[in-house]
Order: sequence, then C-alpha cells, then structure tokens
Amino acid sequence: MNMRVLITGGAGFIGSHLCERFLAEGHTVLCLDNFLTGSDANIAHLKGQPRFQLILHNIAQPLEVGGSLAYVLHFASPASPVDYLKFPIQTLKVGSLGTLNALGIAKAKRAKFLLASTSEVYGDPQVHPQPESYWGHVNPVGPRGVYDEAKRFAEALTMAYHREHGLDTRIARIFNTYGPRMRLNDGRAVPTFIAQALRGEPLTVFGDGRQTRSFCYIDDLVEGLRRVMDAAVHEPINVGNPDERSILEIAQQVLASCNGTQSRVEFRPLPEDDPKQRRPDISKITRLTGWQPRVSLDEGLPATVAWFREHWN
Repeated sequence: MNMRVLITGGAGFIGSHLCERFLAEGHTVLCLDNFLTGSDANIAHLKGQPRFQLILHNIAQPLEVGGSLAYVLHFASPASPVDYLKFPIQTLKVGSLGTLNALGIAKAKRAKFLLASTSEVYGDPQVHPQPESYWGHVNPVGPRGVYDEAKRFAEALTMAYHREHGLDTRIARIFNTYGPRMRLNDGRAVPTFIAQALRGEPLTVFGDGRQTRSFCYIDDLVEGLRRVMDAAVHEPINVGNPDERSILEIAQQVLASCNGTQSRVEFRPLPEDDPKQRRPDISKITRLTGWQPRVSLDEGLPATVAWFREHWN
C-alpha cells in the first residue's frame, strides 16, 4: 500500500536516510525542513522523484498539510552539542512547540506518530547500561539542558497525546549514530575525528578519553526505527548499538581507517556535564521486533571515512 509519510527534519542526517527508506518501499514522502542544521545536499538525489516533496518550513510554527497521512516522524531538532549550544532557543522551541505542532498534524490526520528522542534524556547516567525504565540524571540548567530537557518534554507531550487523545505514538530513544551524510563540522566524535584526520590535524580527545559511547551505523538505526513503527509499543524504546567503546579507542580506530594521515591524538579539558558512560540496553527492542545491529564499527568506520573522502574538500 502506498502511504503518505511526513518526516520533519527530513533533510538532516537521519531524516534523509528515512526519506530514502520510505521512498524505496514505494511510499510518498513529504520532507519538511528549514535547513537550520539540515542540508539540501542530503536530499538532492531525491528531488527528481515524483513521490518526494520538500516542504520548506519551521515546524515550531503552525502548519496545515493537505491530504491524508499514514505516518508522522518528528526528527526536526539540532542534535549535536555544537548545534544546540549555538541555537539554544530554537532547540527548545522545536522540542516543545515543534513537537506540539507535529502531534497536532498526526492527530488531525489520524496518523501514526514517531518521536525521535535521544539517549541524552538519561543525562550523565548513574545506571549502566541504560534501560528504558531509568529516569535519568540530567542537569536542567546546564548548557546541555536545552537539548536534554527539550527531548524529555517532547516525550511527556507525546505520551500525553497518546493517553488523552488515543494517538498511536512511538518514542525512540536514539543512541549515538554515525555514517554517510553527517556534517564534518557537526561537533560529534566520529565526524570530528575523521575531519581532523583528513586535514592532518590533531584528533582532539576530551578528558582522558576513557568516557564511553556506543555507536550505531545509520543503516542499522533506520532498520530499527522502521521496526519500531510496526511494533505494539507506546512507551520509550532504546535504539542503538550496545558495543561500548572508549572515545580514545574510537579516535585510534579513525586513525587506522584514514590511511596516510599524520594526525595524532591531543587531549583537551572535558566539557561541562559530558556523560561518562553511554550504552543502551536493547533487550526491549530485540524482544519486541527481533532487531539487533549488524554493522560492526570495523565495517562502518571505513565506509564512513570513504564517504567523507569523496565529499570532503
């Protein structure tokens, strides 16, 4: 069946891959973005397709969408520390007003709704790995609070629409994701390390590099999100790769993947409220959908480096 799907933030890193996935399934995609952090280049190859439509709009402002919709996927938001520290008010607005408007569209169209939440709702966790039942350890007034609390509010709002209006909602808590179409300058570990290695600059590791993250390749993430849309679950669900690595180890793997680079690791002071550990408990999504990540870091990193080499200038 040909569905019409609205994806806010559709020109972003994850959003553009979702646009591609739904088009490949034969559906019609309405890609909404205002290009605050998204990129026209991410969707340039989709624009000629008759089932693809770009809507240039800020979802924090009201919007009426004509015709029917089967799905509304809300991915609009700055997502990297560089972006949400640069755009703190816009981040709070898209997490609050943007989520409210996206939910309103889903309610009016009786569409299934997916909120792109984040592992950042767990803050600097005191429980490891992080299950969905953990409420988090977040500093609401710290510099990262604009993103963390925007997503926590968005989750509360989504659950309120489910309980009050019976809206068919999903909440995906997305853990660190990497792959083609990330911005070299978005400030997150993998693209930053790759950009530095390609330029022959020192790889800046904050703190002693022992803080951990768990990186999921974009193809795995999209498959996980697609399965969440079809799962009978309304409460939050983690989507990520439980393969936990230290930031220093990631930097060293990037150096190994960037053949010929003269770069070396350089240590810098740790930013305020930077989480020390991050690893998802994915037992819930595996139990409900059978999903597990398939692409290892040893496979995904070289593929990402190759993409950046091709598109970097």
